[in-house]
This record gives sequence, structure tokens and C-alpha cells, in this order.
Amino acid sequence: MGGVAEKGGGSFEGVKLLLCENPLPPIDEALAAAKAEVVRGNYYTEPYSAPLRALIAQRLGVPERLVHINAGSELILRQLFDRFGQNVHLLTPTYTLFTEIAQRYSETCLSPLDSFAFDLQQLAIPDGTTLVVIVNPNNPNGGVFDMTPLPGLLRRHPQTLFLVDEAFIGMAGESVAHLVPGHANLLVTRTLSKAHSLAGFRVGYAILPEAIADDLNSHNDAYPLARPSQAAALATLRHEERIRQRAQQLRVWTQELAEQVRGLGVRTYPTETYFFLADFAPHDAAIVAERLKARGFLVKPLNDERLGLGFMRITTALPEDNRRFVAALEEVLLNGSGATAQVE
Repeated sequence: MGGVAEKGGGSFEGVKLLLCENPLPPIDEALAAAKAEVVRGNYYTEPYSAPLRALIAQRLGVPERLVHINAGSELILRQLFDRFGQNVHLLTPTYTLFTEIAQRYSETCLSPLDSFAFDLQQLAIPDGTTLVVIVNPNNPNGGVFDMTPLPGLLRRHPQTLFLVDEAFIGMAGESVAHLVPGHANLLVTRTLSKAHSLAGFRVGYAILPEAIADDLNSHNDAYPLARPSQAAALATLRHEERIRQRAQQLRVWTQELAEQVRGLGVRTYPTETYFFLADFAPHDAAIVAERLKARGFLVKPLNDERLGLGFMRITTALPEDNRRFVAALEEVLLNGSGATAQVE
């Protein structure tokens, strides 16, 4: 339950920038499709969300048998770590869930001196590693990895599974899902919570080697999604061009927000998503976050001792809320709140 703080918000009445939630609502077609299914809530969906599996397989060019669907990608990630997470290798900083659910883990540490960029050709995998995890685009910094070296890594380490978490692939980056049929050690997880704005509908999926896909599907609820969730997912995936246009707008807002934060003397790091990392040093990001919360903004300090106390992930909101956020942040920083020198 260590990730409860990551899932915060609850009854908070202000602007929540904690969870990398997309500030844009679901597209109109998704809402209409979901609404139409509410009155049919007394009926199950097709077993294993067959229409959605078929559409995903068609769009990605993979056999339908390799597609696994569940109520959010976190559940799929937990299933995979339960099976293969004995010795995990992570590229850190990374999604906080992974350090919680790995039985043991080692790290390749991404450096802020390199803006958290890393050449996967240089990835050294410890002996005995059962699962290597690559998050692309990476969370919490939003950077993108060049995935060209991946097939070579897969061939050189045939006994090691590689999990590529593409939660934010709708924002940027090169998907490797189409490589799964040709590599028995490649797993790809995705979600419709991020670029597709369906976080509350809880739709996640994975492209997996045949044996692993069969295992997860045969040990899963035969009806993993509610009817409105499945309908919203189908409608959204049929309008990917709209999602790409929205992603472009989100990136523009993010770059504008990062520029405004830099204008307050805060260092920010490159991103291709709708969130970015900022280093508030010499301020303590946790204290800055508390001051912002009192002003109606819920944000996430990174709490990474290796990087230092100044790091915070910031997600774009809508432009008007971003303007209010920057004004509140300026007030906090000008008042000197959160300077590490003041913290005993």
C-alpha cells in the first residue's frame, strides 16, 4: 500500500496535478458511446472484451491472441511482476510502482547532468535478472528513449524478459508493440488513461508472447471491463487522429508552463509528454508542495534521495489553471518557503 500517496487527491477541491492525469476530458464520441451502454448495464460484455482485443490487434498488426485486456494497466503490471519480478532491473527515476512491487531490483541511474537521457546500447544487465523494465516515454521526466537497440538486447539476453511500459506512447516515442510476435522475451504494456483521457474508465492492455498472454487471459475475469468502459475505449481508438491533435496541444501547454516555471529561477528538464521534472533547489520540493496545496494545487515532489530534495514532477493543467499555478508558485518562492537551509 506504499503507493497510496501517488493515488492521492480524494476530496481535494483544487487543481490536482499529482497523478499525470490528462487535463482534457474524454472525446465526445467516447462519452456518447459510454452513455449509450449505461442502460445495458445488466448485460455482460463479450468475453475477454473481444471487440476491443480485435481492434487493438488490427491497429498494432499483432495476432489477437497476444492481446490481454484488464481494468487498468497497473493490474497487468502487478500480474507480470508477481510472475517475473524476482530480480528486476530498472532505469531510474521511474514509475514508483515498480520499486514497490519488485521482489528485488537493481538500477541504471539516469543522470540529471544528461537531462535523464540514456543510450540503451550502453545498458548493462546484471546476471540473474528476470525482468528489465523500460518506460518509454519515461515517467517522471517525460523523456523518450531511442528504441533501436532493443532487438539486439532481446537477442543477447534470451533468458531475460524485457517489459516496455508504453503508458505515454500516445504522447511521443516509438512503439515496439509490433516486435512482440518475433520475440518471446518482449512484453509491452499500455493504457488508455493518459493521452486518451480515460483514466476513470480503467482500460489497460498488454501485447505479450503467446504463452504469457494465454496465462493471463486464462487466469483473468472473463469480463474485465464494464460496458461503458469498453465502449469508450472502442470509440476513442477509432479517433486516434483526434488524440494526436490533442497530444500536440498538450505538449504546447507543457512547454509554455515549463518556460514560465524557468522564469521563476527553477531548472526544468526536457519532456515530450504533458508533464516534466523541475529542480527547485535550494528549496525542498516537499515543502513547496505543501505551500502550493494550501493555495489549491496538488503536486508531487519526487522524494528521490539520490537526486536531492528539490525535484518535483509538474503536470500541465488547462491554460487558465496553469496561469494560476505559476502565480501561486511565484508567491511561494518569493516568500522563501521551502529553502533547504531552513529545514533541520
